[in-house]
Amino acid sequence: MTKIHSSRYRVSSDHPSLVGHFPGDPIVPGVVLLNHVQSILLNWQPDYRIVGLQQAKFLAPLRPNQECRVTLTEKPVNKVKFECTVGNERVATGLIHVEKRQ
Repeated sequence: MTKIHSSRYRVSSDHPSLVGHFPGDPIVPGVVLLNHVQSILLNWQPDYRIVGLQQAKFLAPLRPNQECRVTLTEKPVNKVKFECTVGNERVATGLIHVEKRQ
């Protein structure tokens, strides 16, 4: 049976990563977005360990204070698909390789 998990978060406009990224038109850096995906995944499945990021596509900018929904879907063979959306717009997608902790 496929397991699916969803969570929401916001990056506040005073987040330190936004300084200089980009002045007057701030965009949440992809690494910050991926860090939130990682945190959500490991809180949902604490017995997992992330082995690698197999794929990541950034499709639209995420702005400070926008509510972002992260949906995680377990796939066969130690993979978890992620999709990040703002409203109905996808901002990022990807595939994470995981292993169960021993």
